[in-house]
Amino acid sequence: MHEYPITEQIIKIAEKHCREAGAKKVTKVKLVIGDYSGYVGDSVHMYFDLIGEGTLCEGADVEIRHVKPKLKCSQCGELFEKKLMSFACPKCGADGGPTDIGKEFYIESIEVE
Repeated sequence: MHEYPITEQIIKIAEKHCREAGAKKVTKVKLVIGDYSGYVGDSVHMYFDLIGEGTLCEGADVEIRHVKPKLKCSQCGELFEKKLMSFACPKCGADGGPTDIGKEFYIESIEVE
């Protein structure tokens, strides 16, 4: 349910961008959502369609690029996706630690016409 207020803000930002560009409507919003961001892309998409009705965003496409979380090796610095039941670096075998990769949530671009 916390996707609702963040989606409202996305629509406000897209509408502001549209007005500032002198355009008539938003045609596409591209989002980047990390798997560990706490937001569910399908919910954002659903709320965008609902909240967007009657706004400059009505009918706009929502494109979501998902980012998988990555660990960083403590020895060689390699970034890698964690394997089930293992923190081992595929390059050198040392354990990896958490990073902020996979926690992203932002608007990548807004297209208008």
